[in-house]
Amino acid sequence: MARKRVNTTKCEIIQHATKLFLEVGYSATPPKRICDELDISTGNLTYYFPTKEHLLTVLVEMLCDFQRKLLQDAVEEGQTSLLAVCLELVTMTAASEDNESAKDLFLSSYSSPMCLEIIRKNDNERAKMVYGEFCSDWDEEQFAEAETLVSGIEYATLMTTDVSAPLEMRITGALNNIMRIYNVPEELRKTMIQKVLKIDYRTLGKTVLENFKDFVYQTNELSFQTLQSDVGQFKEVTV
Repeated sequence: MARKRVNTTKCEIIQHATKLFLEVGYSATPPKRICDELDISTGNLTYYFPTKEHLLTVLVEMLCDFQRKLLQDAVEEGQTSLLAVCLELVTMTAASEDNESAKDLFLSSYSSPMCLEIIRKNDNERAKMVYGEFCSDWDEEQFAEAETLVSGIEYATLMTTDVSAPLEMRITGALNNIMRIYNVPEELRKTMIQKVLKIDYRTLGKTVLENFKDFVYQTNELSFQTLQSDVGQFKEVTV
């Protein structure tokens, strides 16, 4: 029975922490706040998640799942996977431009070695599908090297200062460089960028961010309900 309580507590920590990371910001959420809201000790939190970074990896895994779903939905609706991947970076950048918590979340994820490993692994597998026709002679090492460069470009696009280039310029430069790394022909690169820039990507960025929040909340709620159902069945069996 204690084992079920352990799982419940871990699930509750994930629910509260991910909500705070999304709404308040990862950097602005100290572990103590998570503990206070759940009325648990710091030791109880670190038993399941040794550091706050370990909690962030859970949210990054959800982000990767969400992005895979968006790509699949886009392709099923008739959009090319190349355009869908371009829009992913654009919406992430646009959302970061208008939402400090989102910007902090994305930058923190790219700055975390554990999270970056998850991102690169996810994006590496996807790159083989999206760019495979342009890199038909590449091996695993070449795709891995390419993704190292791509993740650096993505981070640089998100990381802004008072003297950073305007959003449209950063988007254009990032997409062009990423597609060039994967040998996408120049004319096709121009076509993709033109399509992206014609879209109201700032509004789309806000919409996608809200959809991601809903995805996280629904995923957490489903996990919690499933766990509670398992606990109920466990009680019935032991009666």
